[in-house]
Amino acid sequence: MNDVTNNHSGVSLRVSDLRKSFNDEEVLRGIDFEVQPGEIFVIMGPSGSGKSVLLKHLIGLETPDEGEILINGESIQSPEIAAKYRMALVFQSGALLNSLTVGENVGLYLTEHRLKPPEEIARVVAEKLEAVGLKDTSDKMPNELSGGMKKRVAIARALVIEPQLILYDEPTSELDPLSAAVIGREIVKLKQRIHVTSLVVSHDRDLAFGIADRIAVINEGRILTIGTPEEVKQFNDPALQKFLHADFQHESP
Repeated sequence: MNDVTNNHSGVSLRVSDLRKSFNDEEVLRGIDFEVQPGEIFVIMGPSGSGKSVLLKHLIGLETPDEGEILINGESIQSPEIAAKYRMALVFQSGALLNSLTVGENVGLYLTEHRLKPPEEIARVVAEKLEAVGLKDTSDKMPNELSGGMKKRVAIARALVIEPQLILYDEPTSELDPLSAAVIGREIVKLKQRIHVTSLVVSHDRDLAFGIADRIAVINEGRILTIGTPEEVKQFNDPALQKFLHADFQHESP
């Protein structure tokens, strides 16, 4: 990641014919989609559909067998190009360090890389915590927070680098509906305030339909459809409809 600036400008993201196999099993089978600058784009699908593997490619933990990933038209498979753009990941678990305070967690990147003096780091931390509705929590420890608050701290930590692209990995997992709704509102507010491009990987149907500009539905390593929430709801595919309407009712014998 490069130095932190105040330049808030969402980037475009394009994934083209992405393919990946493990032990001769094709997990990603020609994934294609494009995210516009400042858009909230949700990749939704059931467990085992390829969402996690796709996300690992986007953050550079996996290399595709075929295909490419472009930011603003440039391949991020080149380290020099990847370093030009500020990307942040909000982990599914939050990934806070329990031995550090909330403020120390949020400011860790700035502190570790000595990018700002301590008083300036404290100001940035307070600003980002207030941005996610957690004013005056800097001195708390992670174990004093609820699950939803920990997720918001993780978002505040991502904001410290002034990201152009934020990737969210199952941001509402293990949260109750009220806390999940708070996280959804925070994602939307960030789009409105700083125009960051947001890519959300989730199986949470309520979240997807509540916040997305567009949704890509992935199943068995392929994109079934891409469209607005209303377009996706109307897409007539048996696998998609089964996923969208799954509930706890027992099937008739």
